[in-house]
Amino acid sequence: MHGQTQIRTLGLADAPVYRSLRLRALREHADAFTSSFEEEKMRPVADTEKRLRVAEDGKLWGAYVSGEMTGMVGLSFEKRIKNRHKGLLVGMYVAPEYSGKGLGLSLVDTVVQDARVSGLELVTLTVTDSNHAAIALYQKCGFIAFGTEPDAIRVNGVSFGKTHMYLSIKK
Repeated sequence: MHGQTQIRTLGLADAPVYRSLRLRALREHADAFTSSFEEEKMRPVADTEKRLRVAEDGKLWGAYVSGEMTGMVGLSFEKRIKNRHKGLLVGMYVAPEYSGKGLGLSLVDTVVQDARVSGLELVTLTVTDSNHAAIALYQKCGFIAFGTEPDAIRVNGVSFGKTHMYLSIKK
């Protein structure tokens, strides 16, 4: 890959570029996310800023190549006492022009390492069952599928299943 690559935690100053990349992801890959482009584009920038504030319930990272945000991922923490041992990998996206260059692997590794440091023992995720490249990436990172929810989301009347996966990171 050409240029300097960096993965870092996102903050308030990243709101405009994060929002732009998120909207692109939702528009180009509607079947990959439960959020929709139509709903998200109507939300004010203040909602994006709220999401990027350092919070107890999650973190977001951006992948940058030569200063341009080219990917993103999040880790949501469970608040309920019985679920605090696990986190949820969310919002994973790498711009197609950077696909296959290791950014996805680096983003997932960042989430897993942070989960481990945070004392979590399990990371879960859902992925559209027809997204074979993403499933292969998660499997490469050690995630194991444990079921598929049929008709999990519908995009323009088309049904998509979501495969549930987990990674045990017990010490």
